[in-house]
Amino acid sequence: MNTVVSTIVISGAVLLMLMSLINAFRDKPMGMVLLVGFALLEVAVLVQAGFVIAAVAGGAGPDDKVTLFGYVGGEALIPPAGVFLALAERSRWGSGILALAGFAIAVMTARLLQIWQGVA
Repeated sequence: MNTVVSTIVISGAVLLMLMSLINAFRDKPMGMVLLVGFALLEVAVLVQAGFVIAAVAGGAGPDDKVTLFGYVGGEALIPPAGVFLALAERSRWGSGILALAGFAIAVMTARLLQIWQGVA
């Protein structure tokens, strides 16, 4: 697993989470900046998934492949689901949903690194 891509994903997710929290505290709905940011985060998550799949196909990775692919698949679903719910809820709570999505991506990526390294 590529730690550079994982670092980019975690950093981007935390940045988007903070931006979403600021929007929520300012009582603003999701704007174009957050929409583009979460689209870029989804691209980064899919690149990371590609690295994981390629490494597992090459014989690397942990013994527990089911958990690994569960995290990879779940992580790929969170940004589109968060954006969809934020578009449906055009209030401060839409931005709150995006903050939660950013936090979930950061935590899941950190957990994915732990699984890959066999720490937990």
